[in-house]
Amino acid sequence: MKKMLVIEDDDLSVRILKLIFKSDFEIDICRSSQEYYEKYCKTNYSIIIMDISISGNINGLELMKQIKKDPVYTGTPILCLTAHAQPQMRHIAIEAGADIFLTKPVNNKILKKAVESLL
Repeated sequence: MKKMLVIEDDDLSVRILKLIFKSDFEIDICRSSQEYYEKYCKTNYSIIIMDISISGNINGLELMKQIKKDPVYTGTPILCLTAHAQPQMRHIAIEAGADIFLTKPVNNKILKKAVESLL
């Protein structure tokens, strides 16, 4: 089964993502930048879904930049799913390494199609 990493600290968002993708992916949940480095930074994932606002000493944008530089994740797509809906945020997230930028709330079908398009 394909593996998905969700980097998100909002419980409701985590529950929704688990419901949407549980039949297609083995899902690991990471709630902070520190947890990412402690538990998940050496695991191969098919896709990463992450928020911009996460707990920890760096935000999702900085973590995205670091993940994209890591040879373990060369070619691993990142879907940025965030409540930050400002127009310039899309550009900033894409520059940081997001392959797709979606804002919350998002239609489940649109989210699933976005994930499929990245795989």
